[in-house]
Amino acid sequence: MQITQLHWQPIAELLSQKLGQVAYDSWIKPLQIAEIQTDGQLALEAPTKFMKDWVVRNYSQDILSAVTEVIGQEMSLEISVSALSISSITPDSVAGNSAPAPKAAPKEAAPASTAKAEQIEAPTTQNIQKTSKKIYTTANGTVLEPKFTFDSFVTGKSNNFAYSAAKAIAESDDLIYNPFVLYGGVGLGKTHLMHAIARHIAEFEPERKVVYMSSEKFMHKFVSSLQSKSTMSFKEEFRSVDVLMIDDVQFIAGKGATQEEFFHTFNALVDMRKQIILTADRSPHEMDNLEDRLRSRLGSGLACEIHMPDLETRLAILDSKAKGLDISLSKDVAMFLADRIASNVRELEGALNRLIAHSKLTQREITLESAQDLLKDLFRAYNQTLSIDEIQRKVAEYFKIKVADMHSARRSRDIARPRQIAMWFAKQLTSKSFPEIGKSFGGKDHTTVMHAVKSIDKLLDADPAVKEDIAILKGLLAK
Repeated sequence: MQITQLHWQPIAELLSQKLGQVAYDSWIKPLQIAEIQTDGQLALEAPTKFMKDWVVRNYSQDILSAVTEVIGQEMSLEISVSALSISSITPDSVAGNSAPAPKAAPKEAAPASTAKAEQIEAPTTQNIQKTSKKIYTTANGTVLEPKFTFDSFVTGKSNNFAYSAAKAIAESDDLIYNPFVLYGGVGLGKTHLMHAIARHIAEFEPERKVVYMSSEKFMHKFVSSLQSKSTMSFKEEFRSVDVLMIDDVQFIAGKGATQEEFFHTFNALVDMRKQIILTADRSPHEMDNLEDRLRSRLGSGLACEIHMPDLETRLAILDSKAKGLDISLSKDVAMFLADRIASNVRELEGALNRLIAHSKLTQREITLESAQDLLKDLFRAYNQTLSIDEIQRKVAEYFKIKVADMHSARRSRDIARPRQIAMWFAKQLTSKSFPEIGKSFGGKDHTTVMHAVKSIDKLLDADPAVKEDIAILKGLLAK
């Protein structure tokens, strides 16, 4: 199969969603489809060698994953500069490093049903790193991101519990939490911890069979097995694993046959004392259209929420990232980034990557003024795309309650008042109608939202404490 511009457009759109707008605009958008494409390979052109090297080092696996998800088959990736082929990467040789280097002799692929975690030696370059990094793949061929280790995960109050639990599971000889569910918003570190667990197991217990995939891939494989009448092979493949890891399990909810098969796979693995690790965007108890028996099963282990990082954690993330790239980042620039980008670690790192790239390309120091100018489009878009979910998360974080309380029917003052304030902000800062806002708050009636807005309007004039809360939250929501 040859990739065309028609194929590349949905691939690029998927990358925009997964990487965030900053990283996409900086590194993916400038890439162009090469005129000559060969079967089984995606050929791209970058405008500069620096950009080519950066994409190869940081985003090649993301591109390959997006290609597989959109096209439905694995392909190799070739990135060149002005039609001069520079680098060729295949799904089994992505090392997360920049640099063209001779590829190692290909290894014979092990069958998906019997393959163990495989260890591959990554190529080295004098310019990027002095020592090689070991790249690991799971039994189903997922390449584990070399940067996603426990050592590189920056902890703080928002994620320390999830980190500790993930590390304990990876290092334990016994099942201590099963299933283990990591949940939270986009770009907070769920995938990082999943890769860290899988990498630790692959490194220290290579005999254990680890399967790691997205829920979409699980559904695709199941549907394919139905169409090809090979459901027994599907069952055998998933029931033979030692560790099953699935990302974004919430997408299985509402998919009747797939949900049924996942439930039986889940039961079989639990009965055989095999580890199950999942990620989701919300707690299993908050997932809509999830069967009660599956919700009960998912809630029988340990579910850890990763919250939005606080300011100290965001500063620590920036410091760690800058040191890892051997970049000097001034305190005022770090504070500017950490203060303005509060809800998403991926966006935070993407903004830093843009500043670093601009600094290297222009040979200029990263200053507060240059950062403000270079990222002004990001902050403009960030403010324009404020969602009700984001308002709920920030208000809940400020009042130290759960986001789930925003959707509940609880009427205690410590829950009801923050919920009313969140409704008030939803009306002030979004274009949503009263019924739409009510629906976002657990299906509340539009009159409930109207009452909340009127109540907060009155309290702004009569209650100094509420007025102060609103003022602080306005600042938090404007960042």
